Amino acid sequence: MESSMLQTCTNLIQNAKNIVVLTGAGISTESGIKDFRSQTGIYQMAPEYILSLDNFYHDPAGFYQFAIENLYHPEARPNQGHEILAQWENDGKVSHIITQNIDGLHQKAGSKQVIEFHGTMKTASCQNCRKTYSTEEMINRRNTMDEFYVCDHCSTSAKNKRYIKPDVVLFGDTGEWFTMEGFNEIINIIHQADCLLVLGTSLKVTPFSTFPQYRKEGTPMIIVNKGDTPFDHNKDSYVIHNSIGETLTTINNHINPPIS
Repeated sequence: MESSMLQTCTNLIQNAKNIVVLTGAGISTESGIKDFRSQTGIYQMAPEYILSLDNFYHDPAGFYQFAIENLYHPEARPNQGHEILAQWENDGKVSHIITQNIDGLHQKAGSKQVIEFHGTMKTASCQNCRKTYSTEEMINRRNTMDEFYVCDHCSTSAKNKRYIKPDVVLFGDTGEWFTMEGFNEIINIIHQADCLLVLGTSLKVTPFSTFPQYRKEGTPMIIVNKGDTPFDHNKDSYVIHNSIGETLTTINNHINPPIS
């Protein structure tokens, strides 16, 4: 890790009073969760189509099998990166985390101002009546029912089947934040930031990838990601290609020296 860049990023974070954080799968790989597009990622095992709305409706049972095996990680625990972000929020330094992740690890670490832009695997909802089921309920239903994915609250006949879909955003899908009001709220949050901290995302999946462009001119953007992003060479971008946990720990130890 280049020491001069690390020192620059440390100074930026130390002086910031309203950091907005964008996170992707790279922060959760350090908790043992696979990412999507790396050489060991989920899409090496299956095409992107498997996580599409079309595939869900075509084969809901097969979709659930894949999702529960690959997207649901109730045993996963927050790592140093998650914990430091929660500490910085508690210290009044981080105002919001906007995440692509669906694993809930930011909340497990103690972060409260979290926008789950791509939803969550903790719950599933009927696409008609919006009745909510926990994923544990769906697993139990799957073990005891053939058409476990059919809502028993509003599906009244074989021709009137209403499906229960995990509360994640799929390709061809829209989520809670995919509205004009949701986008405007996120844009406003980013516009007020005095530092944008981007962790573990390639910034190549729209519309999440557009968010950095809404920061005020001159607002520094720190990118910690093992791969390249389209924003690496932008003015006011500061890039570290290294482990998120290691990088944030080093920065935090400068800001909040451990008591010996």
